Amino acid sequence: MKKTIYLSLLGILFLGGLVFALNTAQDNNESQDQENQDPFQQEAVEVSEGTVEVVTSDNGSINANNLFIPWTINKNGNNFYLSQRDGAVVQIDGSLGLVEIQDVEVSKDILHEGQGGFLGFTLAPDFDTSKMAFAYHTYQEDGETLNRIITMSLENNIWTEEDVLLEGIPGGEINTGGRIKIGPDEMLYATTGDTGQAEKAQELDNLAGKILRMELNGEVPEDNLFDNSYIYSFGHRNPQGLAWDNEGNLYSSEHGESGHDEINLIKSGQNYGWPVIEGDEEASDMMKPLHHSGDDTWAPSGMAFNDGQLFVASLAGSKIFTYDIASSEVSEFYGDAGRLRDIMIEDEALFTITNNHDDRGDPSEKDDRLIQIPLTEKASTD
Repeated sequence: MKKTIYLSLLGILFLGGLVFALNTAQDNNESQDQENQDPFQQEAVEVSEGTVEVVTSDNGSINANNLFIPWTINKNGNNFYLSQRDGAVVQIDGSLGLVEIQDVEVSKDILHEGQGGFLGFTLAPDFDTSKMAFAYHTYQEDGETLNRIITMSLENNIWTEEDVLLEGIPGGEINTGGRIKIGPDEMLYATTGDTGQAEKAQELDNLAGKILRMELNGEVPEDNLFDNSYIYSFGHRNPQGLAWDNEGNLYSSEHGESGHDEINLIKSGQNYGWPVIEGDEEASDMMKPLHHSGDDTWAPSGMAFNDGQLFVASLAGSKIFTYDIASSEVSEFYGDAGRLRDIMIEDEALFTITNNHDDRGDPSEKDDRLIQIPLTEKASTD
């Protein structure tokens, strides 16, 4: 039975420890050798309201501790909705410190293995009235690992599958993509990885290694450049971040094979080169990145745009980087919290989430965490 938890705004109420299990997942691109290791088997972890600790500081900043591999940050009014990779949604009322752990019910079981699970999650534009959202999750069918995009509705603290927009997206233990967002054109965009089979990224009859674009009802948009295809761009290895600037330009972050992580300006119908080129390499009719990390490994994930800059969360890099679009300069904005999966910006606050329980990190007693950072200052955590 679920319980409603209230936390005093005058202090910290410790609500109990998180019961968690170690796993051995490969979660990014730190090297090809790491990707070839045996996949992990994720043990079930039960997270309840009583395990999540919400802390409100004197300046009103909201932080939540003891989450478990949160993947996406959404916010509606005062309420945060965080998808967790094992298959749950955590709702946090930022003004009251109210925590709800919401179950997810789908017609095909969520497969939480390797980098797969309950990944991308975004609220519908009319969420206030419809209580609908879109989700991207991994499943298994006839022994094959796949991904699907569905709509879900929230009722009585349970998210229930409503419609299937797209199934059969190639999946695997690595490079599974998973970010979904609604663009300024009111289309749904989704990133897919090459699943460790690089040649798929160049195949236009295969949805692996692509950025997809669809109507909110799942139909192929008439103005997609490839006839009767969801493919918006191709030649990607493992894109995990999407963001739009004020002019409607789309940017994506992408894992390289060993270093050479990318920030790309995404244009409809273009080929981004993987596995033919990476980094500074060039080839006819293939797009170079705006920036790449060279020999360093970032394993970039979620992105957000604010005031001329892209803010990029990194897993292996354990930092938030900024990319200034006008100057092409890269700076370090935030660090010392470990692996960072997603970013959301609202007003003068940046929100990020750690992923230190995905076995590539070193979890503290507080992990995983939702962290609020003022945009007016660089910060680090204890």
